[in-house]
Amino acid sequence: MRYLSALILTLLVLTGCSRAVAGVAQVDPNGPATQISKDGFGVIAGDPNAPVQIELFTEPQCTHCADLQKDFGDQLASEIDLGRLAVTYRPLTFLDTANTAGHSARVANALFAVAGPKTSARAFQKFVEDLWAHQAPGSRGPSDDEIAQMARESGLGADAVAAITSGRDAVDVKEMADTNFEYLYEVDPINTGTPTVYDLKKGDTVDIYDNNWLSKLLSS
Repeated sequence: MRYLSALILTLLVLTGCSRAVAGVAQVDPNGPATQISKDGFGVIAGDPNAPVQIELFTEPQCTHCADLQKDFGDQLASEIDLGRLAVTYRPLTFLDTANTAGHSARVANALFAVAGPKTSARAFQKFVEDLWAHQAPGSRGPSDDEIAQMARESGLGADAVAAITSGRDAVDVKEMADTNFEYLYEVDPINTGTPTVYDLKKGDTVDIYDNNWLSKLLSS
């Protein structure tokens, strides 16, 4: 009997399982998804039970925010995909003026428009990187069609792309901005600005000007 068991085991190793066994958890090939935070004004990219959880306060026209995405975006995407990190994006819109035609507001709205269980957290992070890489501070910024194209190129699905193209209001942007600014002021009333990273588990801001801040956070 033990020889038969060994033969079956060998065949499984050589051929692999051809179908899922009922009752056995399957790994999502797309990795963790996205969801709206409980308060409605943040987008969580990654497993909400990840060992490291941060909030990232960011403004679509903030050049320092763009630098952070350029320098750490790929690492954020990788760690989110591995389930080791969850990032709650909290957009602000304080750089919008009469000349920007709602630049920051439209980008922020797009983030909420695409968030949901069908949206891969890794693709969402790539979308954020692309948006901040194409920012145009003080101008009208990208159109809805251009934002939708970035979403498509980042790997987001057709439903997400259509949600952006429709231009529908996915969040009350003013209330979002006011609430997120209040949260930002609570975590850093002295150097209140963007980008700010807040460690939700430790209850403290992170020194993002340390080039190894993310690696240190993940190893702590």
